[in-house]
Amino acid sequence: MFVVDTNVLVYAADEQATAHRRCRQLLLDWRGQRTAWYTTWSILYEFLRVCTHPRVFRSPWTVEHTWAFVEALLLSPGLAVLIETDRHTDVAGQVLREIPHLAGNLLHDAHTAILMREHGIRRIYTRDADFHRFPFLEVIDPLQA
Repeated sequence: MFVVDTNVLVYAADEQATAHRRCRQLLLDWRGQRTAWYTTWSILYEFLRVCTHPRVFRSPWTVEHTWAFVEALLLSPGLAVLIETDRHTDVAGQVLREIPHLAGNLLHDAHTAILMREHGIRRIYTRDADFHRFPFLEVIDPLQA
């Protein structure tokens, strides 16, 4: 079980990215598996934001094209979207107390980490080194794996 982060999805989508081939192949492999793997709605919306943003994405996609990518992804047999449970407030409080210097943009990553802990998932595929701030996660850089 693992979570796939925004940047892996972006690299898989961006044919001009140097990481495209590796991330695209991983995504194709994951989409074909029936065993569980996960993402979050905030990751998917961040993917939408990045891929449609003309100052972030080299050749921005339309929102329709980007949403079609998301819809196709969500049809993957093993993929599920993590959502908050009844325990979310307690788990969030624990994580925010354990890692007290989280602020600003790191809170987006904290939300992902909190959802992962809440659902008992430790592994995340990401190129975002900020996830190393969460000692309960196993961070895998797909270009180093």
